[in-house]
Amino acid sequence: MKGATTNICYNVLDRNVYENKLGDKIAFYWEGNEPGDSMKITYSELLSKVCQFANVLQEQGVKKGDRVSIYMPMIIELVVAMLACARIGALHSIVFAGFSAESLCERILDSNCSLLITADAFYRGDKLINLKQIADEALQKCKAKGNPLERCIVVKHLGREELVQDGSSSKSPPLKRICQSVQTPWDPEVDLWWHDIMKNASKECEPVWCDAEDELFILYTSGSTGKPKGVVHTIAGYMLFTAATFKYVFDHHPEDIYWCTADIGWITGHSYLTYGPLANGATSVLFEGLPIYPDVSRMWNIIDKYKVTKFYTAPTAIRLLMKYGDEPVKKYSRKSLKVLGTVGEPINPEAWLWFYRVVGEERCPIVDTFWQTETGGHVLTPLPFATPMKPGSATFPFFGVVPAVLDESGEELEGEAEGYLVREHYDNE
Repeated sequence: MKGATTNICYNVLDRNVYENKLGDKIAFYWEGNEPGDSMKITYSELLSKVCQFANVLQEQGVKKGDRVSIYMPMIIELVVAMLACARIGALHSIVFAGFSAESLCERILDSNCSLLITADAFYRGDKLINLKQIADEALQKCKAKGNPLERCIVVKHLGREELVQDGSSSKSPPLKRICQSVQTPWDPEVDLWWHDIMKNASKECEPVWCDAEDELFILYTSGSTGKPKGVVHTIAGYMLFTAATFKYVFDHHPEDIYWCTADIGWITGHSYLTYGPLANGATSVLFEGLPIYPDVSRMWNIIDKYKVTKFYTAPTAIRLLMKYGDEPVKKYSRKSLKVLGTVGEPINPEAWLWFYRVVGEERCPIVDTFWQTETGGHVLTPLPFATPMKPGSATFPFFGVVPAVLDESGEELEGEAEGYLVREHYDNE
């Protein structure tokens, strides 16, 4: 696709608002850590906020090809920040908000970021995370290594209720608990409040047209196989692959309410909470909390609250919830569910069967998806209602994926074999 021009932000927002007339459709239902903390944002509201923040980034000197580090909890502003980067052709490098100052510093330096976006603090279950303090430690480490960042933009998340509300449907959620002891460290030379710089920013921003093969983002692998590697995905191929896999693997329909429980700090959150669903004009749930806070029924409560139809989660979460038995699940109806999905690791047959029988009541197919940060989207996966299911198996390759198994010397193994799973690559040029 080299030589073609596009902009992924235009495709997931402007196209849906203006061509597909989805401006009033809900893009995200945000569900906070505390039950009762919630808000929603439509496609047109999201587009306005993204344009505003894209203008803010440009005012801060961010331009096409620059790298921006994002270290934030699961809040709407995280989606706004990543799409604003994409709108102006800058690369986002998102770091999971559970990582340490050292991990954040390493990733900022390795990807050569010029600006950091973070938040004051947030709760993960009962635990208070003073995010700005950790971010400051990371910036101090960057400075000590001769790479100071000139700007840090901070979302007032925990202190939202101090802000004046604008009365719109996307207004900040009420916080059930304010921790007065949180001190937000502040350096006026470096730090800027998100709400201050957004106030007068224009809600119109022309997208920067990019080559199909320009870089979209850098995301570091989990490090499970050694030192984390910065994986780069390019715009057009990634956009088409996430859009197509989302549409077919989850059998997406316009009336669906989709919930992927992954953090945006991981590839699943990039591909199947942000870009894939938005490219299809989907409505998603964005959840800040934990599966067992404040109680072990939280997930099923949320499914009933938003009438979730497609539910995508990790085997670790399934195994955790399985330990508490069937009763917390059966307290809720879950009648809206149509497709269940798993991601992140192989699922053992026991967990698969519990998910199928108890959560889905044997009426919802399970799509057990195998893929990696490096692939950007599903590689092996069943298709709901089309592929015969086998507990613990990711079944067959997705369209266009030609897998092979190689031995230590790189020779292809035939038939049933154990070795290195690879995907054959075809050069289009």
